[in-house]
Amino acid sequence: MTDAVVELDEVAVVRGEHGVFAGLTWTVRDGQAWAVVGPTGSGKTTLAELVLGKLRPTAGAVRWPLLARVGADYPSQAVAHVAFREESRLFSYAGHYYQQRFEFADADSPLSLEQFLRAGTAGDVAAVADRLGVREQLSQPFMTLSNGQTRRARLARALLAGPELLVLDDPFVGLDAAGRADLAALLGELVREGKRLVLICRADAVPGWVTDVLDLAGRTATVRERVSGGEDTRSLTVAVRPDPVAELRGVTVRHAGRAILDDVSWTVRAGERWAVVGPNGSGKTTLLSLLCGDHPQAYANDIRLFGRRRGTGETVWDVKRNVGLVSPEFHLYFTESLTADRATATGFADGVTDRPTSPEQDARVRELFGAFGISHLHGRPFRHLSTGEQRLVLLARALVKRPPLVILDEPFQSLDAGRVEACRAYLDRELGADQTLLFVTHDPAELPRSVTRTLRLDRGEVAEVV
Repeated sequence: MTDAVVELDEVAVVRGEHGVFAGLTWTVRDGQAWAVVGPTGSGKTTLAELVLGKLRPTAGAVRWPLLARVGADYPSQAVAHVAFREESRLFSYAGHYYQQRFEFADADSPLSLEQFLRAGTAGDVAAVADRLGVREQLSQPFMTLSNGQTRRARLARALLAGPELLVLDDPFVGLDAAGRADLAALLGELVREGKRLVLICRADAVPGWVTDVLDLAGRTATVRERVSGGEDTRSLTVAVRPDPVAELRGVTVRHAGRAILDDVSWTVRAGERWAVVGPNGSGKTTLLSLLCGDHPQAYANDIRLFGRRRGTGETVWDVKRNVGLVSPEFHLYFTESLTADRATATGFADGVTDRPTSPEQDARVRELFGAFGISHLHGRPFRHLSTGEQRLVLLARALVKRPPLVILDEPFQSLDAGRVEACRAYLDRELGADQTLLFVTHDPAELPRSVTRTLRLDRGEVAEVV
């Protein structure tokens, strides 16, 4: 096995109140060329800061075996970073205004590209500039370079510093197809010459010379090793724990001297799919009322929703803004004189009365009615619908604003088997990766296939969490 360059061992990172990583284990070795991919907010920039030594992990360790081999004391002496914009002691956009890039005469002794490249290096500026395709711009003010030229200039300056490891953050952004291909070819040459490189980019922009891919999508990160032009998926080696959506810590709720919930602790994380099950009277409805902001005893317990403890100044409407709910009990309170479509539209404002909606919101209602096969109910009085039809209208209401937390308490009551299967398929297909689902049912056959976790209550206590 080749020598390790940088090692992340069971690393956790919490920024503010938000967890980025937990249990992240990853090693970059000599001879590997890594690409790090993932959606916006998945932790790519945080990962780069860990590798650069700019960020200390909340837990775990980051080690740089490379430093001892090259005689460096700090990561900054061996690792270079090329990001989207230049913000250094040499040049900062904060010291200029946007129009200056078009008014060459307005700047006093503007920093030229050649001065930018020569600062702090004795390398062959002309040769590197020529290789990066910016030699003709050497005398040009740095701030007047195009987006593509600026990226090449920053890469040239990093190479002139002779780094042992180069971290490139989205170098292809803003380049046309020819520019992307040209830059990818150049980076491939550097890799073949022995340059250690970690590339952060879009999944569809990974060059062919990349040997390994770290994919930060979803709740786990997948390591893919490219072999003979193809890709083999190895075991999942990195656990990425999303932020908690709901945290209950030793929650107890009593009524008339009886414990409805007794010392319940439970954590639900973004994107998880939970079944909440238990016999009648086990505390399921009370548990959900705490999460929806409806139960007054939430303030007497340690309950955190979206990183904020209840009773710290938020209103019930602040809580409901993030939640979509349907339940048999809530159904009973839908007594306003509304049409089916306007009943669904109340979900945008989290109430039961009609409020004005935008054309985009009206289109969303029509979309859901079409998906659930109830377009013919549009405009019909809600109170004249059958119980099953009303349940479908209220299910659409729970989903209409695409809430981060979806709570469905016995949503399929009074629905026939065909409707149940269609709704299950819709939830599996359409709920976003960042949406969390809590699904209460007495019939396991009703659960969407994407439900993978179960909280079982019995007489107000947690009987099982799987």
